[in-house]
Amino acid sequence: MDPAHHSEEFGTRFLTRFADCQSALSHPDLLVPDREWCARELTTWAARPAADFFYSSMLAANGPDHDRLRRPVARAFTARRVAALRTAVEAVTDDLVDTFAEAASGGDPANFQELVGHPLPVAVVGRLIGVPDAERQHFAALGRGATRLLEPIRSPEDWTRADRAVVALREYFADLLRTRRARPADDLASALLDQRASDGHPLTGRELVDLLLLVFVAGFETTAGLLGLTVFALLTHPDQLALVRADPALRSAAVEEALRWDGPVMMTERIAARPLEVAGAVLPAGASVTTVLAAANRDPLEHPDPDAFLVRRPGTKVLSFSAGVHHCLGASLARMECVALIGRLFDRLPALALAGEPVRRDSVALRSFDDLPLAAVG
Repeated sequence: MDPAHHSEEFGTRFLTRFADCQSALSHPDLLVPDREWCARELTTWAARPAADFFYSSMLAANGPDHDRLRRPVARAFTARRVAALRTAVEAVTDDLVDTFAEAASGGDPANFQELVGHPLPVAVVGRLIGVPDAERQHFAALGRGATRLLEPIRSPEDWTRADRAVVALREYFADLLRTRRARPADDLASALLDQRASDGHPLTGRELVDLLLLVFVAGFETTAGLLGLTVFALLTHPDQLALVRADPALRSAAVEEALRWDGPVMMTERIAARPLEVAGAVLPAGASVTTVLAAANRDPLEHPDPDAFLVRRPGTKVLSFSAGVHHCLGASLARMECVALIGRLFDRLPALALAGEPVRRDSVALRSFDDLPLAAVG
């Protein structure tokens, strides 16, 4: 495939080389599709709740607007706060793996994604934000509805699902912020309110609600995909799993290799703010560029023998969490969750194996499993 293939059908240029994708994601004149782009290109949908949320969020903001929205989350999403979650991550992981072990015992297949892959990141990001334990699972389906906005082509059904999810989640997080104004706690919701009170350029109430909504959705959906993909990669490469079992220090490397070999985010789009050259092609202002992260992570120029899954691969670099100013704030937390999971899962269930044909999620932009049947055999 042409490493800078222009598609007339999709109206974008697909980049597949690691260096080209990294450069595009970091280029100051390649911008994310934002509110102005939405008003111009999505005239049918621009006024709907889902479009209003997504194209006002920091995922779809550029320049000063992006900095203003990202700064309070970055301040609150500190290394200290993430590190403080480690004990909670390990405790939740232990409980979920125990429940899964009971379901998968005796060779009976159990859906890893349903019992562990989704509940783990939902619990962790819920605790980070301040969502009570009893209320978290209710929002997993709503979160999945909202992520239909990440698809490069959205059907009317996608927009309807996303609208319903955004309306319900906005109402919930507005209520949570009202509660935290009266009774602050050690969580992200309270931290954002505290910054709002002291910052010379405070966010609006709607912006605070949407920040929590975004952190919730982004904090569990892609991480849930990563957990299942990593477990699947290790189970289908028993020689590499044996290395990880023999040397716990390789767990982090195994997660990094899983991100490279089959990561949860397939692609992301940028728009040229001015005429410029990208991957040898001269683009006019307004031209679309799509960085195919899955292809970039398997670029043989960056990673020799790219289709091999090797936990001892030297110098692994990934674009799975994007790059530049839009690099994912939750990358370290996602990695922590996955390292904790593979340690406890494979220690607890040394005879774990695939127990049926996995079912992939119906998505172009995101990689995940709807059903990952596993069983403890032998």
